[in-house]
Amino acid sequence: MAMLSLAAVLAEPAWRRPEHTALVEGALRISFAELWRQARAQAAALERLGVRPGDRVALMVPNTAEFPRAYYAVLAAGGVVVPVHLLLTVDEAEHVLRDSGSTLLLCHAAQAETGAAAAARVGIRMVTLGPDVPVPGADGRLEDLAATVEPLATYVTRDSEDPAVVFYTSGTTGVPKGAVLSHLNMVMNATVNAFDTNDVRADDVALGALPLFHSFGQTVSMNSTWRAGATLVLLPRFTAAAAVDLMAEEGVTSFHGVPTMYVALIEAARHAARLPKLRFCISGGAALPTSVLEDFEKVYGAQVFEGYGLSETSPGTTVNQPAFGARAGTVGHPLWGVEVEIARADLDERIELLPRDTLGEVVIRGHNVFSGYLGRPEATEEALVDGWFRTGDLGIKDADGYLRIVDRKKDIVIRGGFNVYPLEVEDVLMRHPSIAQVAVIGLPDPVHGEEVCAVVVVDTSADRRADASTGASGGATGAASTGAASDASADPKPTEDEIVAWARERLGRHKYPRRVEFVDEMPLGPSLKILKRELRRRYSED
Repeated sequence: MAMLSLAAVLAEPAWRRPEHTALVEGALRISFAELWRQARAQAAALERLGVRPGDRVALMVPNTAEFPRAYYAVLAAGGVVVPVHLLLTVDEAEHVLRDSGSTLLLCHAAQAETGAAAAARVGIRMVTLGPDVPVPGADGRLEDLAATVEPLATYVTRDSEDPAVVFYTSGTTGVPKGAVLSHLNMVMNATVNAFDTNDVRADDVALGALPLFHSFGQTVSMNSTWRAGATLVLLPRFTAAAAVDLMAEEGVTSFHGVPTMYVALIEAARHAARLPKLRFCISGGAALPTSVLEDFEKVYGAQVFEGYGLSETSPGTTVNQPAFGARAGTVGHPLWGVEVEIARADLDERIELLPRDTLGEVVIRGHNVFSGYLGRPEATEEALVDGWFRTGDLGIKDADGYLRIVDRKKDIVIRGGFNVYPLEVEDVLMRHPSIAQVAVIGLPDPVHGEEVCAVVVVDTSADRRADASTGASGGATGAASTGAASDASADPKPTEDEIVAWARERLGRHKYPRRVEFVDEMPLGPSLKILKRELRRRYSED
């Protein structure tokens, strides 16, 4: 039996670099030694509350110091962390608590109304974190309880294959399921991300803007940063302007984000007094349009390494890496110790691998793959086939080993019998000088079965309007050639017909959108991904 605990990610730098700053949140500065002491004190309080090794403890906390403290406290007590998305309704939070079998909810005071209602329905205790304010339904405050006990001497050791974290999937294909990640899964993913993939250094300062309740923020921003003994600066609520100012002020060297964040940061740079001196950046969670990657690198002078992962894979799976060189439009090579291949997508009962440069379903095996869905053996059996995890994503692995994600199997638009891959269409449309964001979806059509629809957020910045007036997008027609676009002070909003005409010149006849919808902002999920299912629902009802 091999013993290992994810708690070691904080315990180890606490003795190796005790006085080094581990965490920054506003005016708060906490060293590794002090943060680990606080986590051990909270672990002792959790034991007093009845938490035993293997118990699942739900954690509903924003990107404040309370999250990592309680996260490592649960692990130090031998418990299993169940992160709860902060944007869930009471019904949705109740599902997570009930389905996970959590015995306790640790809830920040700001989320206490939803947390208390969900915990009461399930019949479990709720203990608050953060501000010392009266909270109806709460059974005390963890910080107060921790002040009355002696901190644990060290963490409770666990078997390496024991569960460490249960991530609930977004539920895009049905009821959210709990993906069970072991201590080995999480420790290896943090270690490989830090030392074999992203070259995280002990003097780095990372911005924690991604939600820590999400696997991307938890592994890449928090665990990988501390695995290297570096500093994490938390941003409780992401706005691009606040992120730029905070990164410049705190000397942040690495940024991790999803594409919507990169789009916003490009715009924010135009109004910022000073920009941070970033060393490297990581993008994941959704496809990063090549035009956005190029614009960001030009503005900030830092290379962006795009990667790919899922909650079921800890999450890191592939990423563009300095050792191999980055290739725009791809998600790079597999992490050390992870295999990523392409298999026939039409075979459910077995894995049949395909040769390079062939489109198929992305399949994964290695130390990062989860043990299964909590309490759902049938779903686990469907996902884990012949030792491989079936991702449900379509991709191509080229001759040099770079992986390109084409789309989700379920997001493909089938127009008149032809497959249309939304990511390909989106990448082209993002080069239109008047488009800031775009999501391509399929909508029911009586003639073609499905029609291609582009949902667009218009870019109103003067720079992009000037680009449009000079034809900066490579001879664009439509919005780029109209009289209105030639005047940077005029309304830059293109018409539906103009975008359709522009796209028709650059995409195959079956690919370009025949329908365009304009929105002020995209519906985003808790992990800041665009909710295409919400867009399909909204426009299918029109």
